[in-house]
Amino acid sequence: MQDGRAPRIKNRAPAAIQVTAEQLLRDAQERQESQFRAPKQRVEDFEELHEYRGRKREEFEKRIRQTRGSIKEWLQYANWEASQGEYARSRSVFERALDVDPRSVQLWLSYTEMELKGRNVQHARNLFDRAVTLLPRVDQLWYKYVYLEELLQNVPGARQVFERWMQWEPDDKAWQAYIKMEQRYGEHERASAIYERWVAVRPEPRVWVKWGKFEEERGKLDKAREVFQTALEFFGDDAEQVEKAQAVFNAFAKMETRLKEYERARVIYKFALSRLPRSKSQALFAAYTKFEKQHGSKTTLESTVLGKRRIEYEEELSHDGRNYDVWFDYARLEEGALRDLRDEGATAEEEERATERIREVYERAVAQVPPGGEKRHWRRYIFLWLFYALFEETETKDYDRARQIYQTAIQLVPHKRFTFAKLWLMFAQFEVRRLQLPAARKILGTAIGSCPKEALFKGYIQLELDLREFDRVRTIYEKYLEYDPSNSSAWVKYAELESQLEDIARARAIFDLGISQPQLSMPEVLWKAYIDFETEEGERERARALYERLVQISGHIKVWISYAEFEAMPIPVPRAEREQEGEEEEEEVAMVEGDVGTARKIYERAYFDFKKRGLKDERVELIKKWSEFEQQHGSAEDVAKVEAMKPKPFQKTFKDEFGHEVKDWVLEFPDDLRESNPTTFKFLQMAHAWKQSGGNSSLLANLKKASANAGGGPSQSEAPSSSAAPASRLSGAEEGREQDAEMEDEGSVSDLASSHGGD
Repeated sequence: MQDGRAPRIKNRAPAAIQVTAEQLLRDAQERQESQFRAPKQRVEDFEELHEYRGRKREEFEKRIRQTRGSIKEWLQYANWEASQGEYARSRSVFERALDVDPRSVQLWLSYTEMELKGRNVQHARNLFDRAVTLLPRVDQLWYKYVYLEELLQNVPGARQVFERWMQWEPDDKAWQAYIKMEQRYGEHERASAIYERWVAVRPEPRVWVKWGKFEEERGKLDKAREVFQTALEFFGDDAEQVEKAQAVFNAFAKMETRLKEYERARVIYKFALSRLPRSKSQALFAAYTKFEKQHGSKTTLESTVLGKRRIEYEEELSHDGRNYDVWFDYARLEEGALRDLRDEGATAEEEERATERIREVYERAVAQVPPGGEKRHWRRYIFLWLFYALFEETETKDYDRARQIYQTAIQLVPHKRFTFAKLWLMFAQFEVRRLQLPAARKILGTAIGSCPKEALFKGYIQLELDLREFDRVRTIYEKYLEYDPSNSSAWVKYAELESQLEDIARARAIFDLGISQPQLSMPEVLWKAYIDFETEEGERERARALYERLVQISGHIKVWISYAEFEAMPIPVPRAEREQEGEEEEEEVAMVEGDVGTARKIYERAYFDFKKRGLKDERVELIKKWSEFEQQHGSAEDVAKVEAMKPKPFQKTFKDEFGHEVKDWVLEFPDDLRESNPTTFKFLQMAHAWKQSGGNSSLLANLKKASANAGGGPSQSEAPSSSAAPASRLSGAEEGREQDAEMEDEGSVSDLASSHGGD
């Protein structure tokens, strides 16, 4: 090792003999040196004993001189003297130690313990007397003193010690120990007197409760009631003192309950609860609720539960006054209480108090106006006003007050920012129920004029419809459409109204005006309603004209399919013919059959329109619907014709942006192939026919001739094998199976096609 550093290890190879950690620990244990043990000395005679004691005393005296304040050294010295039977010397050492620290509790206890071991009882008594005189606040010394006297069966002496102790007004445990001692010897009157002295020193509720229970347990029921009544008189009727004495009330009521004095217990509970606020009497109220559940009637139990829930709601509202859900529950609770009172036949005064309580809850609730000007904060709040008004209208029949509530709520809402249609409509409906139609119309007119809204128009229209005021309904619809001309449902409802009133010309004019609007929220709804209207009227030409206009505007695949289905389906005869024949009242109306040929032409127009616009997906979907149509209405030739128009998958080679050749599967329509490369298409047709003929030689010659003519064709298509075509490129599972079958037929000639001009 150099400079205090660890030596450098040159050879890091493992040692030939490996030593485990277990072996290292075992070796360390074996090589430990034995601890030093003092030799044992045997005293043979008194001279040696005298010499041994002298030497030990010199050692103790030397240690005491060095550490005079160490009580541990004094205790060791005194206990050693006691172990030698030298009690006089031990007392001397203890007295010298007490001169050093007279307030050491450990020293006094050791001193008395030494005397008791030596059976010096009187010395121990004298020591305890000195100790408690010097240290009267140390309970341990008193307990030891009392225990000694009681152990010696000196009960008067123990009682005398307790009396000396009680003069110092110790804590509750000391009083309780004194009482228990008297109970052990059957001195119940003395114990009761001690309780009386105890409550005089500490007039706390728990002391009164213990005294009352003690009197009850020993069978002195009148004395127990007197104790509780004295306690209640002591605390008085002040709210603060009553709150402090809740334990006394609770114990008093429980005692009466145990004695089956239920009315007395109920009076005690009500007396305490009437003088305490709800927020500070939860424990007492819980006990009262439990009492009523066990011994009360249905009425008292419901009133108790009602009061408990009131306390819970008040506590929640004290934390958040704008918790409107709690206000709703609180109001429902009070309204339910009012209904229960009416069912039980309560007096008018009780009903009036319950009504005032409900009004107070609602007034407190509506006073919590939401902060800010956002509507989402007002959504729950506005229902408080509505429920308040409904309560006044339905429960109290105070219609003037209900009207005033509605008016106050309307004045409170900032209608320039937002409004609530439900508030206006419920106010108007209230006036209608009061047969005040002009007032209801004025309210809704004011609402539409100041803050127009879709729900307001709908509610006003429904009101006039219920009153069968159709001219007013027309006027409101006109205002509605002036406010929002892009609302398709409004145009439809307006036209349906005129149709129900059998004003067909007016309904048709409304539809025409609606579809001529530059912007509509849902134009397809309006167009469909117009077409359905003309269809129900039996006007096929008008409906066809609408379809033609819609096809020109939209050109959507659904429009084409609906157009074709319309041409094929039967429709009712025109209304004029029905009126002439008098068939309006009959259940079944005569129908005019559709034209399948016209529908087929619509499908063809749609197909060529999508082809012209290059919409392959729409063409695939259209052919699928067309095929279903032909299977239902057409012949086998028509079905085969449509099936031949279905696209087939082909593999094409493209170059990506990096110049790499990429092969991908695409759907190619037969007519597109025919127009783009007629020679290759004819060759593939001949190859397909050759395979179906079973390898005819004449057809093979024609096939070779056609392949020679198609040798320079620019086609980049390859007919795929049946196992390589991805089904995900097809429009449907059924079409995929049909196209795979065709690909299997063409697969046998794919190599030949590629050798004559294909890739």
